[in-house]
Amino acid sequence: MLNAFHLRWLAVWLLRVALAFSFLSAVADRFGLWGQFGSGVAWGDFARFTAYTAQLLWFLPPSLVSPAAILSTAAEVVVAGGLLVGWRLHWWAFAAAALLLSFALAMTGALGVKAPTDYSVWTAAAAAFLLGVVALPEHGGDASHQFS
Repeated sequence: MLNAFHLRWLAVWLLRVALAFSFLSAVADRFGLWGQFGSGVAWGDFARFTAYTAQLLWFLPPSLVSPAAILSTAAEVVVAGGLLVGWRLHWWAFAAAALLLSFALAMTGALGVKAPTDYSVWTAAAAAFLLGVVALPEHGGDASHQFS
């Protein structure tokens, strides 16, 4: 029978993996690993993703759009790795929450509230924040390996 500790461990593990693979799936889409544009993928290549980044970050000078696309992609890979490894999990979870919140705000500002709501970006940001709180040492999380 699963006790509260096992259920907590399982919930944390599942959320870590779900968030990490969501980040990695989006990155894979940018490099065409899920297929060509038009075959059920959002971008299909990095050029389309960069154009989408320009749409979201309309206020940036055009010379900063490509670096922003590269930076967001790198951040997603690094945060996903941190979530999967699980060391200092609360920091990686809060980083994921901040990254997702920045995506949600940019999407809302450029596209309206429907787009980030339809893609559950607000929900993912809240889930990442909750993961960070649950993983805090003072809330029963061990800052190093308990949730690994």
